[in-house]
Amino acid sequence: MDTSPDTTPPVRFAVVGYGGGGRWFHAPVVAGAPGCELVAVVTSNPERAALARAEHGVRTVAALEELADLGVEAVAISTPAATHTELTERALRLGLATVCDKPFALDAAAAVRTVALAQELRVPLSPYQNRRWDSDLLTLRRVLADGELGEVLRFESAFERWTPGDPPEAGGGLLRDFGAHLVDQALHLFGPVETVAAQTRGGEGAEDDWRVQLAHAGGVRSELSGSWHQALPAPRFRVTGTRGTFVVDAPVDGQEEALLAGRTPAGEGAAWGAEPPSRWGHLALGGGAVRRVPAEHGRWPDFYAAFARAVRGLGPLPVDPNDAVRTTAVVDAARRAAALGVTVEVG
Repeated sequence: MDTSPDTTPPVRFAVVGYGGGGRWFHAPVVAGAPGCELVAVVTSNPERAALARAEHGVRTVAALEELADLGVEAVAISTPAATHTELTERALRLGLATVCDKPFALDAAAAVRTVALAQELRVPLSPYQNRRWDSDLLTLRRVLADGELGEVLRFESAFERWTPGDPPEAGGGLLRDFGAHLVDQALHLFGPVETVAAQTRGGEGAEDDWRVQLAHAGGVRSELSGSWHQALPAPRFRVTGTRGTFVVDAPVDGQEEALLAGRTPAGEGAAWGAEPPSRWGHLALGGGAVRRVPAEHGRWPDFYAAFARAVRGLGPLPVDPNDAVRTTAVVDAARRAAALGVTVEVG
């Protein structure tokens, strides 16, 4: 039997939650990803259900348990952070392949239990670390592979913006919310972390500004920051090596702006994720001229395409669920470090 991706039927997906994340960052990406078919949205909010039906022509239900009648095979959890563990484990017990948005769990112990449950039930589970498919990170990986920077010494990464009011409570605080992406990227690029130091502003779980310093086992130092009230954001990336520095100034991946403007991967085809030259990074080698580095296309749909292949047994998961355990453990350590004003070892 031919089991190639071209002849295998698409995986039937439901998005769980249709707030900002589900509506703007999951539903259109699932709908535009090869091998995926968006067939349902789970929400108990009548207004959001009506929006989902109007925007995607999908069925809407109020509970996960109603998805079996629609032939749904996989779900993307995009609900308030405090509900992620409970909904993910319910979905797994229903036999639904599951993607869980960040933060994957509110602490590492909960993350360990959820991953163990998925392994016990043999149901595919992946944290939604779509930022591994950002244009700037893909470009940085190419620069690192080219070796022009020499040995990397320091990695600086920032999610900073000016937003009126306080961060939404649904995210569990900026350190756990935005921080999950930045920590995951640092671990993905430079490997395990031995110690963590951190500083935060705002109450625990309600931070509006944070900084974290990671000491990687391989010798790289990562300095990560997130802010809700920063009028002049730091560069998205600055990576310093023994032979030069690579900087990306653009604060937000263009895919985010495109989705919020109503553009979709399905509507743009091969043009999706392209960054204009004005947003390309700069590479400066010691004693040489600074030059622009053409940006890779951002490829968020690749996450869901890979997840669909994994569901069909045609490839690995796009993100190992154990990576969520490691990321959550580092975030837990950062919160302890900030609270105590000390450097914390990561087990």
